[in-house]
Amino acid sequence: MRHSYTPTVAELEAFCATARAGTTIQAARSLGLTQSAVSRSITGLEARLGVALFVRARQRMTLSDAGRTFLREAEALLDRLNDAAMSVMAFGGQAQVLRMAVLPTFARLWLIPRLRAFQATMPGLSIDMAARLSPVDFEAEPFDLAIQRTHHRASGAHHLHLLDEELAIVAAPSLIGRAPLSRDEVLRLPLLQQSTRPTLWPDWCRAMGLDPRGALRGARFDHFDMVLDAAIGGLGVALVPEILARPALARGDLTLAAPGDVRTGQAYTLIYPERSAELPHFARFRDWLRAEIEGIWA
Repeated sequence: MRHSYTPTVAELEAFCATARAGTTIQAARSLGLTQSAVSRSITGLEARLGVALFVRARQRMTLSDAGRTFLREAEALLDRLNDAAMSVMAFGGQAQVLRMAVLPTFARLWLIPRLRAFQATMPGLSIDMAARLSPVDFEAEPFDLAIQRTHHRASGAHHLHLLDEELAIVAAPSLIGRAPLSRDEVLRLPLLQQSTRPTLWPDWCRAMGLDPRGALRGARFDHFDMVLDAAIGGLGVALVPEILARPALARGDLTLAAPGDVRTGQAYTLIYPERSAELPHFARFRDWLRAEIEGIWA
């Protein structure tokens, strides 16, 4: 229920525009309204709230203390309203939208190149994808699913194992000259670092019985796709999930620098809330995804 003191959207827009412009004339021009319409909105808003939002001096309008406080909230409200409208517009005339949060490099290198085949099976479906490195709060966010690792598990959500994470050591053929390298030879090369998972190289050293103290040297990058690009460019040796390196390995841009995969104890996981289980397009995507994952090992 709307209360008598609750501002209208027009009043919020007039207030924010005037706060930015400093005059109702400039605000009216930016909004495509008349100056009198903007003035009426501001006067009405101040009457609703029972407080002066502006200090009027000559031809200028500057925010009062109350106005400065209200501006932050008003702009945030308009931003959220705009986001809500954009979210609905994402349907784009389609009957259904599948909203997903996906690990950035997994999305770019593995999932997105395959999505055309999935959409061909559901031409009325629109995809809304966001890159996400942190766990998803399905109660607060409108995602239908997330594809992340095991440690991103969400409370109250379902978790479907997709595949275990296995790391591979890769490098540009021009860097290593020959392969495979010994463990000591690997450590003598620059080790490319992934900043959100900084323990990968030290953990590998410990697993191999090597001294991990020198394992953090080398260029550092935010995402695995950056690490892979750096490896392709010959900047060093990369320790990355094997599934992400497959395209570059198949093209010959990278080669396995050392034998053997390293298991991290993590797994790629499909995470989804109970409400998604009732969506036919989610069920279709889940089944398609599992078939694609199984096809990796076929």
